[in-house]
Formats: sequence, structure tokens, C-alpha cells
Amino acid sequence: MSARAAILLAIRARTRQSAPKPEPYRAPAPPADLTAAFIRKAQAADAEIRIVDGEADIPAAVAELLRARNMAAAIHLPPQSDLSALAWDRQLTVSRTAPGPDDAAVTRAPLAIAETGTLVQPSRTASPASWHFRPGLEIAILRADDIVAHFEDVLAVLKRGGALPATVNLITGPSRTGDIEQTLELGAHGPKALAILIVRGG
Repeated sequence: MSARAAILLAIRARTRQSAPKPEPYRAPAPPADLTAAFIRKAQAADAEIRIVDGEADIPAAVAELLRARNMAAAIHLPPQSDLSALAWDRQLTVSRTAPGPDDAAVTRAPLAIAETGTLVQPSRTASPASWHFRPGLEIAILRADDIVAHFEDVLAVLKRGGALPATVNLITGPSRTGDIEQTLELGAHGPKALAILIVRGG
């Protein structure tokens, strides 16, 4: 037997057997109160949470959020947003143009994940993806009934509508980075602040 053949034979003899297949993924049991679990996780990621009883209460709650930050009583709302029908003009000035870094933008979050406190923003005409990156303050409107337990539940919901959206933005707290000298910097790639209004009822 040649030296080469002997080496290859020794290598083959020491080759490890294939590892067994892992067990199928099983998501942990969902929390008893999805809303409470979402709030805990979102607040831990520096998102501000407020709860309102119904959609009619949204404009006043948004106005209060802006007053608390000493910001102008003005918001940017996507032109085709389903929130357009609310009585904004009694509380705020509404612009339909894209927001800038000193502006507040209001968007609808169609889904959220209790496990991580994450907002789910699929791409759609009613909420352009750029509106989650441009403003200094994003105010997301979230129905309590739209909070699901895990990311896998999000995929199941999105697949019910047929084809998956082109993009899905997952937002957990305000934008941040620690790339430079390990110093936390807010607003690196998007809003410096994130507020979430959770709507209990219709």
C-alpha cells in the first residue's frame, strides 16, 4: 500500500458519523396575556407605550405624546393610510409628505410579536417602508388583537393573504448602533424615538 493510500484510509477510518437530525422546532407556549408580554419587551427596548380604548382616542393621544416631547402639534401621515379618516384636524396639523429627521410620523403596525416586543411592518402602499426610517419620532398604532405570540405566527398570518410581501421590516425599539467605540447611539438608521399606541377596542 502506498503512503498516499495509507493516509486516505486513516482519514476515512476517523471520519465522524453524520450527526442526528435535530428535533423539529417547537415554539414555547404563548404567554397568557399577549398584550402584557408585548409591553414588557417593547419597554425593555426603549419604546414608549400608551394604551387607548378605541381608535377615536388616537388623535388626542398622539397630541399628548408630542406635547410631552415639546414637539410641534404636527404629524406626517402616509397618503393612503387607513388612519386618514380619524379627526386629526381637531388636534394636529397633518402633512402627507415624507417626514424628515425632526418630524413625527404616524403609521399603522398590522402585526406585533409578544415574544420580542417587535412591530411587524410588511411593505404596502398604505405604509411605505421609508416612513419607518426617515422620521425622528415614529408613532405606531397597534391593535391589541394584532399581537401574536411568536415570529412563526407572523409568517402564518402573512401567508394567508397569498404571496408574501416584498419586504418585512421588524422594528424592536428605536434605531440604534454600538459600532463606534462600543458607544450606544440612537437614531443611527431610523427614528431616535419610538412610541406605540395600543388600541384595546375598535
